Amino acid sequence: MKEIIRAENSGFCFGVKQAMEKTEEQIKSKEEGGIEGRIYTCGPLIHNTLVTDDLARRGVGIISGPEEAADGDVVIVRSHGEAKSFFDKVEETGIRVVDATCPFVKKIHLLVEEAYSQGKKIIIVGDRDHPEVKGINGWCENSAVIVNSAEEAENVRGNNYLLVCQTTIKKELLDQVEEVLKRNGTGFRTKNTICNATTQRQKSCSQLAAQCDAMVVIGGRDSSNTHKLYQIAKKVCKNSIFVEKIEDLPLHEIKKYNKIGVAAGASTPECVIKEVIATMSEHITEMNEMNMMDLMDDIEKSLRLPRIGETVNGKVHQVTEKEIIVNMGCKKDGVIPKDEVTLEGDQKLADLFKEGDEIQAKVIKTDDGDGVILLSKKKLEVNEHWNEINEALENKSILNVKVVKQVNGGVIAAYKEVSGFIPLSQLSDKFVENAEEFMGKELAVRVTRVDQKRGRAVFSHKVILAEEKQKKVEEIWNSLNVDDVVEGKVMRFTDYGAFVDLGGIDGLLHISEISWGKLKHPQEVLAIGDTVKVKILSMNAEKGKISLGLKQTQPEPWTVIEENYQVGQVVSGKVVQIKEYGAFIELEPGLDGLVHISEVAHKRVTDIAEELTIGQTVDAKILEIDTERKRISLSIKQTLEAPVLEKIEDAIEEAAEKVADFIDEVADKVEDLLD
Repeated sequence: MKEIIRAENSGFCFGVKQAMEKTEEQIKSKEEGGIEGRIYTCGPLIHNTLVTDDLARRGVGIISGPEEAADGDVVIVRSHGEAKSFFDKVEETGIRVVDATCPFVKKIHLLVEEAYSQGKKIIIVGDRDHPEVKGINGWCENSAVIVNSAEEAENVRGNNYLLVCQTTIKKELLDQVEEVLKRNGTGFRTKNTICNATTQRQKSCSQLAAQCDAMVVIGGRDSSNTHKLYQIAKKVCKNSIFVEKIEDLPLHEIKKYNKIGVAAGASTPECVIKEVIATMSEHITEMNEMNMMDLMDDIEKSLRLPRIGETVNGKVHQVTEKEIIVNMGCKKDGVIPKDEVTLEGDQKLADLFKEGDEIQAKVIKTDDGDGVILLSKKKLEVNEHWNEINEALENKSILNVKVVKQVNGGVIAAYKEVSGFIPLSQLSDKFVENAEEFMGKELAVRVTRVDQKRGRAVFSHKVILAEEKQKKVEEIWNSLNVDDVVEGKVMRFTDYGAFVDLGGIDGLLHISEISWGKLKHPQEVLAIGDTVKVKILSMNAEKGKISLGLKQTQPEPWTVIEENYQVGQVVSGKVVQIKEYGAFIELEPGLDGLVHISEVAHKRVTDIAEELTIGQTVDAKILEIDTERKRISLSIKQTLEAPVLEKIEDAIEEAAEKVADFIDEVADKVEDLLD
């Protein structure tokens, strides 16, 4: 018999579980209005794309550093922890930090910080590119020696070292590094900081792998601890399989093995583990039942009498006016009374049957008191229902069934008088852990397997849902055209843009197509859940990709420049760039004007940075609009009141000009008189 065994200590470790719980608390607080800003994690919360994608859909973004967040935002420190410089930076901001660093990792930070303050040097055994190791190194000003193999340890010399470890490394690696350091006379003291849960997880995986024909290791592709589990399992059991999601599970391979072990990394959600085990269980249950039935068929044929309701085959032994006697190959004969045969008009039994005919009937009584088994031809009419099921299998047509009973691995569903099986994985297009909600419901299904001889039929409701979803997607796709302006909902962000749900199909809104101005991140303009009107820029049906534009739904600023701006107008804008010769002011996204250095202030300015700062809002007067070259000249000083001394100098200059004009005029008149 086949069986599945789950390793102890599989799934979320304490640190990851704590990080998830703290994140859920922040999401709930945001929904209840307790958080005004956005929620971010500094780097992916855990190394599992299923989890991080779900968090993104719920409004939790990912940033690489606190400088990407704004005042009022919440930044969650993941279980891997962060460097000391991270916490120093956020102290000077209005960002709220939720520290979800694993307690075991936090302990390493304290050990390293204390040792470093005492003048000791640090050795970290682990992967230098792993975020946990980077964080630990940040508590000794990134001065640690990092080794990830015995070969790298050969290069470490000197004394007064504190040696700590990445929490997820194998004990075997630590032992090898210590042996090399001791052999080379390196002076060090070890603090074994390998997480006890990691050790237990790896030990359980190794022990289970030694007992099983195959091992399934579940976890994210980017998860360091899951890859170590896979290496451990592979070393002991050559038939080890790495699975990130249910689609990766090779059921055709699984069926070869009788004893299957399951281990999971520290960042693997419980629902994924259960779904993998449930899917394998359904498959194995079918295999066990099929093997058992094959083994028992021949024995049952010779030892047991047919049961009530069973369909039997036999040969007609004798036909009388009242009955047909049937030899069924067992110790009792079967009898079909005349009433259990459909006769038309004056037909007799002898008109339809003769000795030696092959005949099929259904058992209605196992002992009629005379030592015979009563059979019925009429009851076989239920075979028509089987014929309909077989036809549905062949034609891939839809049947309507009613869910009547919950059983291990799925439910029993009735089609007329025929009962079939729907596995849990085929009840819905989502993971189903408990089928209680489906009891008594009528479902549209497709027939996926039929074994009429054993009275078996297997149905799938999931296939129908998938077809309906695909049909809906095709309808939506066919209703869209390039240059259409449609409404959509912002679902998730990437560094290069945002994905917008158009009612069942996602389109990509590239960062360059969001605003006429320049953006560093889509979140400067958009938020998860925003409803936006976008223009379809291109469609690729073959790849299923749609490119969208948001800025195209608004006029490009230069096309309406004369409607909104005129020479002499005083406008307000933000300083976006400072050069030696002047400053660029953003009047609106995609429309910048230049304030020349001579137009910044009434006084002589040699360094614009002393007068203006990036992000500062200023008023400026439009001096010139050059639509051909797309340039706007601005003046800040002409919006400012001139100093008193400058006013006096201007008045004197103006008076001097008037006196000079008067003298010229008098001179002209005198010259005329002399002539």
